Amino acid sequence: MNDTHANIEKLVALVARLRGENGCPWDREQTRETLKPMLIEEAFETLDALDSDDPADLKEELGDLLFQVVFHAQIAWENGEFDLGDVIDRSHEKMIRRHPHIFGAANLKTSEDVLKNWEDIKASEKGIASPSQPDSDRSLLDGIPKKIPALYRAHQITAKAARVGFDWQCLDDVLDKLKEETAELKKAVSSGDRQQISDEIGDLLFVAVNIARTLGVDPETALGRSNGKFERRFRYIETAIKQQGRELKDASLAEMDDLWNEAKKG
Repeated sequence: MNDTHANIEKLVALVARLRGENGCPWDREQTRETLKPMLIEEAFETLDALDSDDPADLKEELGDLLFQVVFHAQIAWENGEFDLGDVIDRSHEKMIRRHPHIFGAANLKTSEDVLKNWEDIKASEKGIASPSQPDSDRSLLDGIPKKIPALYRAHQITAKAARVGFDWQCLDDVLDKLKEETAELKKAVSSGDRQQISDEIGDLLFVAVNIARTLGVDPETALGRSNGKFERRFRYIETAIKQQGRELKDASLAEMDDLWNEAKKG
């Protein structure tokens, strides 16, 4: 096993020095509020690295993400709240508690059993409603962060509901729902009601997310790849038109469609 303990201590000491009396002016000025966008950026850069399938890139981005964790822990220590050791201990204790089939006597044989039991344990920790807490006035969905992208949130809230049995029975049922929502969107477009159109588009996207979930596909990753395909093909069109000494606005839709099809073959 790698000696990660020494490496983490080295990083903690580095951040403490950067934040110290003779440290870096920029690092000393940072607060929890100013670090929020950086934490989000590093998380998404880590997701990009996962998609790149480049171990060196992933190693770097995981390091940047870890740096953010250590930085926040340093601020907490300065405030007399907790330190990185407390964060690690809390995570360690939580993971042991939520894996009673490994560290206890629970008999959980399938991934589905594990997830359902995980939700019960998490609900018990947070005082959130669960199948074993029917009288609680809180919801199973309360623990889902509200600031995550809507696509991810749609995936998470329905995944949570599915773990307690509230879900479509099979893929065909979800696909039928997609047809239903498509018909409702067409009806809304015919009505010209902008709010209704917006609502129906939201419903259509929501069902699309659930198709991905039912098939075990991460919708954010899938959409990201589609975005990438569109961008590559559109850039191909741009380059081809520019090489002809023209601008995109001068090209016909038919010309751009032909170039798009060329790009698809490439």
